[in-house]
Amino acid sequence: MAEPDRSCAPSGPYLPHDLYEDRDRPRASAYRPRELASRLRRAASRLRPRSVRAQAALGASAVVALALGVASFALLGALETNLTMSAQEDAERQAVKVAALAATGQLDPVPPPGRGTDFFQVVDARGRVLAASPNLTGRPALVPEPPVAPGTVRNTWKGGRARQEHRQRVVQVTTVTAKGLVTVYAGTSLRDADTADATIMAVLAVVVPLLVLVVALITWRVTGWALRPVEAIRAEMAEIGDRELHRRVPVPPTRDEVARLAVTMNATLDRLEAAGIRQRRFIADASHELRSPITVLRTQLEVAQAHPDPELWGELVSGALEDTVRLQDLAADLLLLARLDTSEPPPAAAVDLTEVAREAARTRRGARVPVHADIAPGIAVRGSTIWLSRLVTNLLDNAGRHAEQHVTLVLRVDEPRGEAVLEVTDDGAGIAPDDRERVFERFTRLDDARARDEGGTGLGLAIARDIALRLGGTLAVRDSPKGARLVATLPLGP
Repeated sequence: MAEPDRSCAPSGPYLPHDLYEDRDRPRASAYRPRELASRLRRAASRLRPRSVRAQAALGASAVVALALGVASFALLGALETNLTMSAQEDAERQAVKVAALAATGQLDPVPPPGRGTDFFQVVDARGRVLAASPNLTGRPALVPEPPVAPGTVRNTWKGGRARQEHRQRVVQVTTVTAKGLVTVYAGTSLRDADTADATIMAVLAVVVPLLVLVVALITWRVTGWALRPVEAIRAEMAEIGDRELHRRVPVPPTRDEVARLAVTMNATLDRLEAAGIRQRRFIADASHELRSPITVLRTQLEVAQAHPDPELWGELVSGALEDTVRLQDLAADLLLLARLDTSEPPPAAAVDLTEVAREAARTRRGARVPVHADIAPGIAVRGSTIWLSRLVTNLLDNAGRHAEQHVTLVLRVDEPRGEAVLEVTDDGAGIAPDDRERVFERFTRLDDARARDEGGTGLGLAIARDIALRLGGTLAVRDSPKGARLVATLPLGP
């Protein structure tokens, strides 16, 4: 029986996935350039100096090295050009002189070379040497194929043709004589240029690295001296903890950028210390404010437990409910203050301030002290209805708490400034000039002799000013013939 044809069969065992192996395998050539570029970037980042001092020294050295390199090449080029042109003038003078003698038929077979010329040779159109300087006597034509037209050609030979050690500046002058074209080759050695180039290159090879090294060392020392105050500032900042905000960084007497940086950092530390003091004071005041109603509420509950008399329960429950409402209001004020202290952008919705002021005045129609409102129509600002309602309500609550007979609410527009002006005035005792800023501090009460129920928690005006400031406005105490006059300004909206 004949053997089956296995010429097309695979040499190894047949595996189904072999058909898809090459298709599924990622091509290394597609990822190799990207991977190589990534490795080069990582290597460059590792080689890059990390400190400012090293970067400054390296940058200054690179700039000086580049400048010296450019200057060195310019110097060598200028010197080479000057010496080459001088040699060319001597050779051309000799070539023109010999060409003139050849044209008049007065050419000496072995004339001596002129001043500054090392050799010359006169060749006719067929390549025969008609005359030559003593050092080229008996030599064949320097150029096997003479030119076929009159003219002057200038070139530099490496010395092989004329058998010279140094380069030669050769001037070729072709002129017409009675016997046809004659070409004169006159050359001047460039040994002076070669010697000067070698000497200058040797000097620059030593001087340039020394200058770059000196610049690097000077830059390293000067940068270190300049950055010494920065290191002192960094070390001091590293030592300042959350309980050592009273410390300050040293300010150098240089009055430069580093000194201004130190002053700015000290100002930042001042603000941080003030914020820490304000936070601790706020926590202490809030704890004190919360402790009082909680203590009263606990006392009422203990009395109710110790004396289970149904006749007392109504009074005890009423008092407990009152203290609970007070706790709720205080918690709401604290939550609003926390929101106002965040760095989130303030609300920027268009709000009808006229309607907000009218609603706040409307809710006080049956209050102890009536509110006389003078509200201009159609005043809109940017902000939040809740925030603006709270601002107006707090001002009216404060005025109603201190007024004797009436409270005045005025809302108008200051057209030149583009602001809405909200004024709340009462006819009470007023606010002393020394206390006009202290009243806006948190948990501040100027009527310490009053009971807490009458004097409030001391957060109303603080919240009102924070709202005005967050919305881009102001809130301040202004002069008034009688009582207190609080004026809030807000930028007008669309």
